[in-house]
Amino acid sequence: MTPDLRTERLALSPYVHADEDDFVALFQDTGVSRWMGDGPQSEAADRALFGRVFSEVYPANRFDVWAVRHDGVYVGHAEIKPSPEPWLDGHEVVYALAPAARGRGLGRELAAALTAYGHNTLALAEVHATVDPANAPSLALLTGLGYVHVRDVPEDGGGSTRLLTHRRR
Repeated sequence: MTPDLRTERLALSPYVHADEDDFVALFQDTGVSRWMGDGPQSEAADRALFGRVFSEVYPANRFDVWAVRHDGVYVGHAEIKPSPEPWLDGHEVVYALAPAARGRGLGRELAAALTAYGHNTLALAEVHATVDPANAPSLALLTGLGYVHVRDVPEDGGGSTRLLTHRRR
């Protein structure tokens, strides 16, 4: 069962059905979704994704997925999960903040909490992040937390994905 997590300013808790509109709005924001998964999807696809959190992820305890709140207001999404990439045998962090929540250090606080959870609760020696090389803010944030660039993995469409890894100290 996905546990509640707390940081100095953030509350991470399992999603509830009432979060659907906030989740969909976050994933429909192209400034967010362009960096997530396969990029922007239809609203119906994002609603279906939200539904799978309740029909597939939580019931099978597949991995941890959280709604992120600041002062009680939904501001983002977070996960730590086994990587779906065949070239990465390990867990990766996934996080996104709504545009209104950026620029205040909340992303760093969120990524640090996910990394610590991976090492301390899940007992992972390594926590990974896969990032589009053009996503300079996430690359800087993760590097600042001690993630190191391992390699760039070519994608079928001609781009690449940057693999960063944080090792337990």
